[in-house]
Amino acid sequence: MRKTVLTIALTAVVSIVVACNSNSTPQASDGAAPAADADAGAASEFTTDDQRVFYALGLGLARQLAAFKPTEDELKFVQLGLADAALGRPEKVKMEEMRPKVQELAKTRAEAQASGEKTKGVAYAEKAAAEAGATKTASGMILQEITAGSGASPAATDRVKVHYTGTLIDGTVFDSSVERGQPATFPLNGVIKCWTEGVQLMKVGGKAKLTCPSDIAYGDRGRPPTIPPGATLVFEVELLEIVAAE
Repeated sequence: MRKTVLTIALTAVVSIVVACNSNSTPQASDGAAPAADADAGAASEFTTDDQRVFYALGLGLARQLAAFKPTEDELKFVQLGLADAALGRPEKVKMEEMRPKVQELAKTRAEAQASGEKTKGVAYAEKAAAEAGATKTASGMILQEITAGSGASPAATDRVKVHYTGTLIDGTVFDSSVERGQPATFPLNGVIKCWTEGVQLMKVGGKAKLTCPSDIAYGDRGRPPTIPPGATLVFEVELLEIVAAE
């Protein structure tokens, strides 16, 4: 059976925990599972670099779990599983037996999240399309010119150099060449469909905002943990150059 992205992510979580167990010696307390409502205040005061490292490890694991959107109550069982695996305690369930249910839950959660994101995306796109100067294409992409360019327009087969900032519809930045301080160069037909279409409508020196529905962005799979399934994306793109063929 082909593994889903979310199943692979969960497997990675388990692998990381097991690896940590083999390469370090965590201190066990009384053997009890950590409580989800434990006093977070005490844990927030780091006194050693090792504590910061383990906290960072927790952040990394949480990002792998983000696609499942676990509730606070569900996180108690995640914590129990992590503790048992990391401390070498007997497993309360067999991962091999639960794998089909993990896949089923991953699919169900992803579909529900994608549906919700699409609903919010439709409302956002309708407002964007109604703004002054906005152009909506047959694909559903919405282009709003910010600065007019005076150079040539690229073809889909061209390589382009751009500066861009990508955000979710709530304004969360998930990628930005501007923040990195380094323009990006890539073949225009090697990126998401919204970019391939939208940047061809721009001229060198121009800047525009592209609103990209999920079906011409990353679709129902998204790019967890930064881009949710079904997410509508917004890009501010500055076309710096059409890169000459080598």
